[in-house]
Amino acid sequence: MRTTSPGRRLLARSAITLVAAGAAIGFIAPATATATTIEGYSPTVQRAAVADLAAEAGITEAAATQLLRTQAASAETLQRVTTSLGARAAGGYLDAAAKPVVNVLDQAAADQVTAAGAQARLVKHSSAALTAAQDALQALPAVTHTSIGLDPKTNQIVLTVADAAKGTDALLQAAESLGDRVRVERLSGEMHTAIYNGEAITGGGTRCSVGFNTNKGGQNYIVDAGHCTRAVSQWNVGPSQGSTFPGKDYGLIRNTTGSAPGAVTLWNGSNQKISSSAAATVGQRISKSGSTTHLTTGSVQRLNVTVNYAEGAVRGLIQTSALVNPGDSGGCLFAGSVGLGITSGKGGGTSYFQPVGDALSAYGVTLN
Repeated sequence: MRTTSPGRRLLARSAITLVAAGAAIGFIAPATATATTIEGYSPTVQRAAVADLAAEAGITEAAATQLLRTQAASAETLQRVTTSLGARAAGGYLDAAAKPVVNVLDQAAADQVTAAGAQARLVKHSSAALTAAQDALQALPAVTHTSIGLDPKTNQIVLTVADAAKGTDALLQAAESLGDRVRVERLSGEMHTAIYNGEAITGGGTRCSVGFNTNKGGQNYIVDAGHCTRAVSQWNVGPSQGSTFPGKDYGLIRNTTGSAPGAVTLWNGSNQKISSSAAATVGQRISKSGSTTHLTTGSVQRLNVTVNYAEGAVRGLIQTSALVNPGDSGGCLFAGSVGLGITSGKGGGTSYFQPVGDALSAYGVTLN
């Protein structure tokens, strides 16, 4: 939201002051490393992730800690096995115990999955069949306040329709015609980017959050949400250098502050080091940092999601249960020290993120 109210301007300035030494909202300088019981997790991120997971799953904090230890290796196994199977795999996810589950179409593929150390699940629909169903829905005129994405846990494409969506008859009829390849869900409210009229930012009457500090050829850059860099040409940390939105939602800011640490602010004086990037996995527990809701946690719900914002459709997003609100746009999605995405928007109790790998590849930058 954009605003001209003095109170909101003060809020934005306060957020900037909190992290000015670390180059912008979203990052602060790394603190001294502290040993943690989960590799790659800072103490603050570990405490928040463990407490939230224990409460949500109804398990002990010791069990939650073990689950989070397990998921990094499980995600790597899942990626390796699905890649080796090619079209014989129909996606995969992490189960409630953070163990890798691979969807397959025949027993021979199931045996190969088991031998590779993952759990096999025989499903009805191939990845090609689900992709065709999603393509069929996305070929129709876009309906604002709807989304379309893959749910490997149910081996379906999910069409989500928010209360604010209008003119959905053709879309719903098409979904019905695709049979059990598609599931329809209803969502309260609307879907929108996490920054819109009324919020304040540093440099243009709007507030966003820094995504990830990166570099190219000795120059520091920030990868951020494209709807942020499209709206503002000059930030308190430097000028916008690129914007892709809609379609995708990533942008680039040239960081002229002289400070660009590879760490995420956790809003309590500590930080989380980011040492690599990866693709998100359904079922993965994640954290998010942003200048409005600060540190929140949740899990990955769907991948390859198309969200039809009022400004246009954005494709290939990650859907999670982590809380985001206006002003969080551009903020970091991560799992321990692994960067996953850039905050794009929200809809009801869900949040949407642009995969960070897309932005790194588009601009030829690397994480600091």
